[in-house]
Amino acid sequence: MKKLTVMLNKASIVFSTTLLSVTAINAQTSVFDIIAASPNHTYLEAAIVQEGLVSTLDDNNASFTVFAPDDNAFTAIATSLGTTINGLLALPNLTDILTYHVLGTEVNSSAITNGAIVQPLSTTNSLKLTLKTNGDVYVNQAKVSTANISADNGILHIIDAVVLPVETVVDLAIDNGFSTLAAAAVKAELLPSLTDPFATLTVFAPTNAAFDDLAEELDVSVSDLLDLPNLADLLTYHVLGTEVGSNAITNGAIVQPLSTTNSLKLTLKSNGNVFVNHAQVTNADILADNGVVHVLNKVVLPIETVVDIAIDNGFTSLTAAVIKAELLPTLLNPFSEFTVFAPTNDAFQNLATLLNTDLTGLLGNPNLSDILTYHVLSDDVYSTDLVNNSSVATVNGQSIQITTIPSVKINNSNVTLADIESDNGIVHVIDAVLLPSLAELIAYSNLDIRTYPNPCTETISLDNELVGDYTILNNLGQHILSGNIENACISVSEIENGNYILLVKTNTGTFQGKFVKQ
Repeated sequence: MKKLTVMLNKASIVFSTTLLSVTAINAQTSVFDIIAASPNHTYLEAAIVQEGLVSTLDDNNASFTVFAPDDNAFTAIATSLGTTINGLLALPNLTDILTYHVLGTEVNSSAITNGAIVQPLSTTNSLKLTLKTNGDVYVNQAKVSTANISADNGILHIIDAVVLPVETVVDLAIDNGFSTLAAAAVKAELLPSLTDPFATLTVFAPTNAAFDDLAEELDVSVSDLLDLPNLADLLTYHVLGTEVGSNAITNGAIVQPLSTTNSLKLTLKSNGNVFVNHAQVTNADILADNGVVHVLNKVVLPIETVVDIAIDNGFTSLTAAVIKAELLPTLLNPFSEFTVFAPTNDAFQNLATLLNTDLTGLLGNPNLSDILTYHVLSDDVYSTDLVNNSSVATVNGQSIQITTIPSVKINNSNVTLADIESDNGIVHVIDAVLLPSLAELIAYSNLDIRTYPNPCTETISLDNELVGDYTILNNLGQHILSGNIENACISVSEIENGNYILLVKTNTGTFQGKFVKQ
């Protein structure tokens, strides 16, 4: 009897041990178990339970990677959406949001590569991963705060923000063939900023061809461009922190991008074309959920141009004139070399006074572009390069006359400050506005002629019986009238009232004079 009892006890022990073994085999820890046991993931747990995803995440035959937002992340997104946690739980696409945080394979943090694009269980959008040089890992805009929490059916990484399967400006670049721009954004570790679903961005997006052109200009490869030490600055120079549609762009607007190295200068031409610095917008208003994209045909560079010299040094009249004449794209070209003779504000005011108008009146001149390009050379010329009594062609096509003795003069203006350097040229400050056609006066003699009556109404007579050709210019140097002198008399009945310059060329010499038509 005692022996039987002992044997029964041994059998019980064996049976109990077997039960414990079976229980240990069945007691696996799933990714959901870890979430449910965490005091910092109560909202994530509630969302998973509500959406009926517990059985999915408890599947022992599956292998998951869960990017698990903590409670602070849920509180933050509720605030951003202007709702509460209960409001979040009532979202109609909550299941899609939750499965957007889950991969169907197990990915350890050591396997994450910078710029990897992975497909979660949600098919609405992909996740963009960033591995920064300092070791930080991001999933879209969310930072991994704790990595590699192991479960029996996968791995969890805790993140500090809820990621949303919205279409961002990054998605627009990826989905529309902007492969160089996308690669650059990855290399510069900008994906977290650009995938933020609550950002409001304007991206001026250069095409692949634009990057090819830049590489050719710099005589490097596109791969070399991605290795530039200032790549992040270059890219953020193309991004505004506010959303600006093309219909909100005004001519001459100066806007600050995310880069603080320089501002962007916008041009809205009279024909409707829009330029950002020297780059033309070829496709506008491509909308994303976190901003708008405008396509550029060039890469813009945050360098200091001759335009920046004018803006930063108080040449407000010259700047306004350049904007009105729609010359910003030309003068902002980073690969051009210019010499600009820059009239001061006083120089513009003196001309306005001479013409009995104001700056607005000057800017309304139909020949404003010709006047301004008459101040520009298509090469960088230092004051030491100027040659006395020389004639130099301007971008306008007409030539300016240069004297250097006893001081430097451009036509009838004085150079008051020379050799201000920029990255695309040289600026020399002058004290008068140069007028193109008035350059003809320099070739004329200082011999004066007197006209009478002065003021006149119908005709003017010359104070000696000159025979030859005449030219009448207005005070902007514009050609008004020309012809042959007959009987030392010139008819002015067809010209408007105003102040004029008379140029006369005869067999014996050249002459100049002034008269007033009333």
